[in-house]
Formats: sequence, C-alpha cells, structure tokens
Amino acid sequence: MGNRIAVVLIGLSLAFAARGMAAPAMSDSDCLDCHGMDSLAKTNANGLVISLFVDQAKFAASVHATNGCVSCHNDITAAHPDDNRPVAAVNCARCHPAQDASYGASVHGLARAAGHANAATCADCHGTHYIQPPLSPASRLYFLSQARTCGHCHATEEADWARSVHGQAIGGGDRDAPTCTDCHSEHAIQALKNARPLEIADVCSRCHASVGLSRKYDLPSNVVKTYLESYHGLAAQNGSTVVANCASCHGYHLILPSSDPDSSVNTNNLVATCGRCHPGADEMFVSGNIHLNLAAAPGGQDLAGRINGWVRRAYLGLIFVVIGAMLAHNLLLFHKKVAAHLGEAGRSVLRMSLSHRWQHAVLALSFIALAVSGFALKFPDSGLAHLLGSSEPVRRWIHRIAAVVLLLTGLYHLIHILTTREGRRLVRDLFPVKKDFADTWCAVRYLVGWSEEKPKIGRFGYAEKIEYWAVVWGIIIMGVTGMIVWFQTDLTWFLPRWIVDVALTIHYYEAVLACLAIVVWHFYHVIFDPGVYPLNRACWNGRVSEEWQQHEHPLEKRAFRATKAGSVTEAQVSNK
Repeated sequence: MGNRIAVVLIGLSLAFAARGMAAPAMSDSDCLDCHGMDSLAKTNANGLVISLFVDQAKFAASVHATNGCVSCHNDITAAHPDDNRPVAAVNCARCHPAQDASYGASVHGLARAAGHANAATCADCHGTHYIQPPLSPASRLYFLSQARTCGHCHATEEADWARSVHGQAIGGGDRDAPTCTDCHSEHAIQALKNARPLEIADVCSRCHASVGLSRKYDLPSNVVKTYLESYHGLAAQNGSTVVANCASCHGYHLILPSSDPDSSVNTNNLVATCGRCHPGADEMFVSGNIHLNLAAAPGGQDLAGRINGWVRRAYLGLIFVVIGAMLAHNLLLFHKKVAAHLGEAGRSVLRMSLSHRWQHAVLALSFIALAVSGFALKFPDSGLAHLLGSSEPVRRWIHRIAAVVLLLTGLYHLIHILTTREGRRLVRDLFPVKKDFADTWCAVRYLVGWSEEKPKIGRFGYAEKIEYWAVVWGIIIMGVTGMIVWFQTDLTWFLPRWIVDVALTIHYYEAVLACLAIVVWHFYHVIFDPGVYPLNRACWNGRVSEEWQQHEHPLEKRAFRATKAGSVTEAQVSNK
C-alpha cells in the first residue's frame, strides 16, 4: 500500500512539474517552414484569397528585421496551426505607445472604436512584414507613394489631389509640395472638411506663410496674412464657424491655379463660388480682391489698386499732419494752463441748452458703440473683441444699430438747425469767419511764446468750429461708406466692385482719424484742460462759471444766464 501511494505522489509531482515548464519558444525558421512557401494562402469570409507568404529577404530589409515573428505575433504557440485558432491582430502599441495614442484620437481610431471594422489600421498604411521608413522609396508612405496608399480607401480624393497643383508638383518630384499627411497629419489624422476656419488657415499657413517657400517658388508671401486681415479672416478670428476659409474658395483636394478653367477661383467660376455664401453675387461683385479688399496692396498694378493705394497714403499723411498738429497744440495749451487756479465760485452761465445736451449725449454714446464694435472686428484678439464676447454677429449688429442711431441723430440735428431759431443761430455762430484765421495765428504766436496776448474769442472760437465741422464731415463720410459696405451685394449690380473696396479703406481710416481726434482734441478741451478738469460739466447741466466764460470767450456779448429764481434769458452772441 505504501509503495502505491509513493508511485502516485511521484506521478503527480512529475505532472505538475511538466505543467510548470515553459514551452520552448518558436523560432523564425519554424514559422517559415510554412510561411516561406509562396503558395500559402487563405480565403477570408468574403471569399477573398489572401497570401500568407513571407519573403524572408524582404523582411530582412524592413525596419523590423531584428524582430522575431513571435515578438509581434505573441499569441502563436507550437500548437499553431493545428489548434485552428485564428491569429490575433498585432498590437503595435506594445512598442509604439505614443503613436497608438495619437491614432486612437484620429478619425480612423475613433471609427474603429465606434465599430467600423473597415477603418484603416496601422498595417493598412504602413504595411505588414515589409515596413520601410517613410523616407525610403520602397515605403508606402514615401511622398511619391503616399496618395496611392491613402487612395485605397479614398479613391476620389486621391484622383482630385493628383490633378491639383500639389499633386502635379509631387508627381514632378518636388517634396516641398504637400501630401496627405502634411495637411491631415500622420497618426492623429483629422478630417478637415468640417474644421473651423482658423484650423484650415493654420494648415495652409504651414506652407503659404513660409518666407523660405515663398521665395523659393516665387509665391505671394502674404496670402495668409491678408486672409486673416480680410472680413472672412477677421470674422473667423472673432469666433465665426461658418465664414469662408481657404478651402471654401480654393477647394480641398482639387486645388487648381486660377488660370485653369476648372479652378473654383477661375474668373469664369467666381460668381458660382462666391454665390454659395453671397446669393445674388454677380460679375461686378466678384471683381474685387478678396484677401484684403486691395488695402494690403497699395499701388497695385490695376486701376483699382492704384486708387486704393493713393487713398491709403493720403489718409496716412492726413492722420499724421492733423493729429500731430492737434497734439502739439494741446500739449502747448496744457503747459500754459497747468499752473492756473482751478477753483471757481458757481456756474451761472448756461452754455448748452437741453436740446443740445441730449443731441450731444446720443451722439457720444452711438460713436463709442461704433468705435468699440468696429475695432473689435478689425482686431479680433483685442480686449474690445472680448468685451463683446468675441461674437462676430453681436459685433456686427451693435455696429449697424449704432450707425443707424448716429445717422438719425445727424438727421435730427439737420432738421433742428433748419427749423428752429436756436439751431440757425448755432450754425451761424459756428460758421467760419475771417477772424478765425487771425485768431488761429494769434494762438500759435501765444502758444510758442512769441506773444503774451491770447486771441479774444466770441461764443465759439477756432477750436469749437474745427470740432463741429469735423463731426459733420465724419458723419457724412462714415455714413456713405458704411452704407456702401453694408449693401455691397446690391450696389455692385450697377457699381464697380473697387468702389466697395475703396469705401472700406476710407471707412477704416476715417474711423482711425475720428477716434484719434476725439482723444487728442476733444478730450483735452472737455477733460484735460486745467480750466475744466476733471470735466467740463456743461455737457451735463449746460452751465459754466462766469469767470471761465470771461476767460475763454470774452467777446460773447450776452450768454444764457441763470437767474436766482432759475429762469433763463435768451442770449444773443456776437463774434465780431
């Protein structure tokens, strides 16, 4: 009995020992006994015959030459193929975790995760046993072969790209031209058709904003910059997701030069291309420059470009001269008054009537709204844009509503000065007369120290008159050019497109001029002038002190004066 128990125990021990011993690892030669035969194949569920042959020489020349078969096919055992177990897909992530993570976030990886078994895997792009580095002409991802590799799944896109300027350049051996992965990236492949406009611009800028490539191939160096400065680009930077991007006009894969009759930006196709976003666009509408409405190319070769360039340079000179003179004037005036005593006893002189104060308030508020909303679009990364929530539609409608309010205020003022005695007297007193020129020269001599005598001013002097007529000029110019830009689609039915482009240039630079004039000129006289600092309260209650009135406007014969009872006597003003 004891011997039998001993035999059983020994047998069990040997069995457990055998189970604990690892099976000998399979060698490559074991695999090639079968897979080295070029006739080895299998038929899949779809009836497709798939070769299982592995060319040992080609494998030895691949990037995985130092890997053994089971280093990738680690589920294979000595029982293969008799165990009839299908070979599991190779897990590339074991050696390439970073690339696998990128792939998982790509359109291919997300599609497979969603159950789309036909989505591309590593092997579909890189191959299986004969993988070559991308710089090798034998690689599926070599720049001359990459489109063909992607074309196995994306045949239409491959055909379009092959016809495009990019595909033609690649076909000619020019590696600087973009292939599939240059635009869509490598492992983290993204679908760009529904990408945000700025994402498309960023992709195109990799080549088209490159100074080196622009010089090498004599390409325009500012196409991305001018797109970002155009209406489309500014709206995109301001958060719009529907505004036109590079591909909206030039196409995605079938990008052709404008000289090609099939190009979406060919002259004969522009009405259809622009009409997708601008219904009613005609030949006149599409005749303008898109990237920056000519403002980026002063002195262009065509008449429209030259006119726009002349206007731009004239405004830059005007801004420099006018604002420079205003700034110099006010700095000198501030120096003269900084030591003056600011304390004043009472304000009994009514200088602005209630009607004028209301007109001034509405004008000021609408102007501020116009300035903030207008510059928010021009500079979408600025604090002004963030102030409006970085929303292009919000900015656009604030700008338009404020413009209508400003124009209605101007119309009301016109009716006021034509139909009321107070209005007619206001214009008569603000109208330039010969004495204003003498006062201006006298002020210059006083400010620079050539004379101790200040000019004697009536109800309104040269400073107020300059400001009033500048406002009139500005409302007319901004109103006309703003309406042209607002209704450009309708106007180009009978006006040349370059009129719109020039109007946009005038509108922008007139806005710059007006805002600088307000800050440098108006703010000085009503805020920073030591005689009124911190604010000339006439804009609020209409009144100033008798001392200030006598010092600044000594020739005004009679003014609006408030009696102790609060009544007001009408003034008659003489500037003689």
